[in-house]
Amino acid sequence: MAQFEKSSDSLLYVQVSDFVREKIYSKEWGVDDRIPSEHELMDMLDLSRGTVQKGIRTLVDEGLLVQQRGRGTYVTQPVMARPSSNSLLSFAESMNEQGIPYQTTVVEKSVLPAGKACADALGIDRGDSYLYLARVREVFGEPVMFIESHLNLKLLPDLVDVDFNEEGLFEAVERLSGHSIGKSEMIYSARTAGKKRSEWLRCDEHAPVLNLDQLVRLENGSPFEWGSIWLPANRCVISSQTVRDD
Repeated sequence: MAQFEKSSDSLLYVQVSDFVREKIYSKEWGVDDRIPSEHELMDMLDLSRGTVQKGIRTLVDEGLLVQQRGRGTYVTQPVMARPSSNSLLSFAESMNEQGIPYQTTVVEKSVLPAGKACADALGIDRGDSYLYLARVREVFGEPVMFIESHLNLKLLPDLVDVDFNEEGLFEAVERLSGHSIGKSEMIYSARTAGKKRSEWLRCDEHAPVLNLDQLVRLENGSPFEWGSIWLPANRCVISSQTVRDD
């Protein structure tokens, strides 16, 4: 059960928003999932209906949730998606190509049971183990990226032994699988940082960030990574180059 600081300077409805936002950002509640009802959240959080309603309304206004009359409240699907080709580069490869020094710090690495959304994305069974990997990337001492990866241990069980402070994810995957990285499917969305991610990115929790949700596959089509990349709006610019087919 969530523990709310009723004497905290943070308003209770803000804590409700933080609680639900974290469920969505961590992918425990996936796109199109129906979240618990107001009454269920009231019981779960031991808070009044008005407080719960105001917290949910904040996330509806942010675009994280949509309320459907008579059906409930659902996690929304971002509307902009972009498939990426075989020329996909990891952050590390991109920085190396440009000669920009960077540092990677693993802030969390744990083996967890897959929920429905994670299992569906990685093509594994619900309850199967996956590796949760969270990393912060810094350039010139400033955090420019927070990366959360849900990694397919059924496909690559030896990923648990990799030191990701020293070896890049794509490099490790290609080494362990014997396959090249294939393609990724990306969804871009604008978000607020939220409490947890603002701490790692050293920004205000209400600061704008760009969120890239991605599913990355090997060249044989097997999905190995389902995750999110969080980029503070004032420190990162993403550019792309496309070629029109004749």
